[in-house]
Amino acid sequence: MKEKTSPYCHCLYYSANALSRLITKISDEEFAATGLTSSSAFIMMTVNNHPGISPKEISEIMLLTPSTVTRLLDKLAHSGLLTREQKGKNIFISPTPSGRELHQKIKDSWKRLYERYTSVIGEDQARKLTALLTEAYAKLS
Repeated sequence: MKEKTSPYCHCLYYSANALSRLITKISDEEFAATGLTSSSAFIMMTVNNHPGISPKEISEIMLLTPSTVTRLLDKLAHSGLLTREQKGKNIFISPTPSGRELHQKIKDSWKRLYERYTSVIGEDQARKLTALLTEAYAKLS
């Protein structure tokens, strides 16, 4: 594979965004088998793993803004994959039977995504890069 370079590759902002665009493209290709975008697939994994979860908790787990989570939940509810139950001022999100049926397919897509990028950069490098990015996010936020 030809190494791609840019005069901006030594800038964290530039490199992080370039990697984000590329990994999002790869991820969307792998999750296409589910009929969902990567973000929607991760929302569904979260809801399947935590039935009755609140949108706020989803935002915290996924590191997304509440408005982004609401937009994704609207699409998934419209698709019949999850339900919203209001109890007083609180809203609780749960998967529908269709949403639960999709869970294994989503997990299989996630596994293929992992296998795809680790086949290129290696498992050790992937773990290290993930740890560095997670640490940088925690320090910068």
